[in-house]
Amino acid sequence: MKRTYIHNALLVNEGKVFQGGVVICNDTIEQVLQSPSLPNYSCDIVIDAAGAYLIPGVIDEHVHFREPGMTDKGDIYSESKAAAAGGVTSIMDMPNTNPQTTTFQAFEDKMKLMAQKCLVNYSCYFGATNDNIELLQDLDPHRVCGVKVFMGASTGNMLVNDKRALHDIFSIKNILIATHCEDQAVVNENIEKYSSKMVDGDLPVAYHNKIRSTSACFRSASTAYRLAQRLGTQLHILHVSTMQELRLFSNKKDKHITGEVCVGYLNFTSSDYKKMGALIKVNPAIKTPNNRDELYRAINEGRIETIATDHAPHLLSDKQGGALKAKSGMPSIQFALISMLELVSKQVFTITTVVDKMCHAPARLFRIHQRGFIREGYKADLVLVRDNITPYTISNCDVISKCGWTPFAGFDSHWKIDYTIVNGNIIYNGSRVIDSCRGEELSFR
Repeated sequence: MKRTYIHNALLVNEGKVFQGGVVICNDTIEQVLQSPSLPNYSCDIVIDAAGAYLIPGVIDEHVHFREPGMTDKGDIYSESKAAAAGGVTSIMDMPNTNPQTTTFQAFEDKMKLMAQKCLVNYSCYFGATNDNIELLQDLDPHRVCGVKVFMGASTGNMLVNDKRALHDIFSIKNILIATHCEDQAVVNENIEKYSSKMVDGDLPVAYHNKIRSTSACFRSASTAYRLAQRLGTQLHILHVSTMQELRLFSNKKDKHITGEVCVGYLNFTSSDYKKMGALIKVNPAIKTPNNRDELYRAINEGRIETIATDHAPHLLSDKQGGALKAKSGMPSIQFALISMLELVSKQVFTITTVVDKMCHAPARLFRIHQRGFIREGYKADLVLVRDNITPYTISNCDVISKCGWTPFAGFDSHWKIDYTIVNGNIIYNGSRVIDSCRGEELSFR
C-alpha cells in the first residue's frame, strides 16, 4: 500500500479555494484536508505544494489522437504524453481515424490500442453514419462516451445528411449525442461567392471564417437544437464559435442540450489570421473578436457547459496553403490549461470557473464514474499548477506532440504545471513525462 501526501496547497474544487492537502492511497483520494488538519496515516511520499494550486485533472472531451491510420501526425502515445505535460488526465478520442470508429470491431481495436499506449485515462466516441443506426442502438453506455455526428463535411462517409437517419440517431435515449454543426450547403455557397478571389484554386486563409461562416454554424446548430428539443435528445453541440449559436443556450428549460467551447476560440480571433495564417485554421473557423468576447460572457454566465481542446495535430507541411487547401486543426492539448489560466490572470475568468468547465463539468455531463472532483473515494487524478513564476515564452522546442509545433508558440506564461497525477501515479514532474504507467478506461454511470 502506497500513500502520497500533498500539503500546503490551495485546493480549487467545487467553487471553493482553500488551503489544505490530500492523502492518496494507491489510486484513490483517501483524505481531503483543510489546514491545519494532518493525515491519519504515515505517508511514503510527501509533496510540499506551497504556493501552488491543486486542481482535479483536466478531462478533455474532444481530441483527435490520429491513431489508427494517421500516425505520421500524432499517435496515442505521443499525444497522451503531451496531455500529461498539459495537466490533462482523461481524454475522449474522436472517431474520424482510419479505419473510422463506426463498427464494433473498430471500436474494440481502438480501445485495445488505448490500453497499450495511452498514459492518461481514455474513452472513444462511436461515429454515426447514414446507415449504422442499428449499431448505435446497441452501444454500451457504460463504455462509450458518446455518439459523434458530423452535420457538415467530414472524412470518409461520416457526413450524416439523411433526415431520417438524423431523426433515428437523435431518438437514442441512453447515450450523449455530440455534433459538429456546419451546414455544407452554406459552405458551398460561400466558396462560390468568393470564387473570383481565388488564385490557383485557393483563397487567402483570412477567407476561412467567411466560407465557414456564422450562418453555416447557426443553421446547422439550429437544426440539431430543434431536433433535440422535439425528441428529448441529450445533445452536446461541440466547438460553438458564434454569438448566434449562443442564443440557443439561453433557454434554461432545455437542460439536456449543452454546448462546448474550445480553447482556440478563446485565445485567437480572425484578426490573428494575418500573423498566424493557416496555423489557426480550424473547423468551425476562428471568428471575430466580438464573437470571442461573447463566448467569454457565455462561459461566465453558465450558458456554455464545457471547455475542451479539439486537439488535432497536423504536420507543418499539411498547414501550407490557404482557406481551401491547408488542413484544418491545431495541436493544443499541452498548453490548453496554461492558456486558460493566463485568462484567469487577465481577469477574464476566475480559477473556479476554469476548473468547473475543464474538470467538473465534463465529469457531470458524461457521468464519468468517480473522476473530475477532489473528493474522498474518487480516483486520484490531480494537477499541481502555480502562477507568479518568472514569465517564460512558449516555444516549439517545448512541444511534445509528434507534429512538433503549437499555435501557442510565442505566448508568454506566468503559469507552470508542477505535477500531473493519474490514478495516484506521478506521470509528469514539471520537467519530464514519466511513462511507466498507463491510464485506465473511463466508465460512465
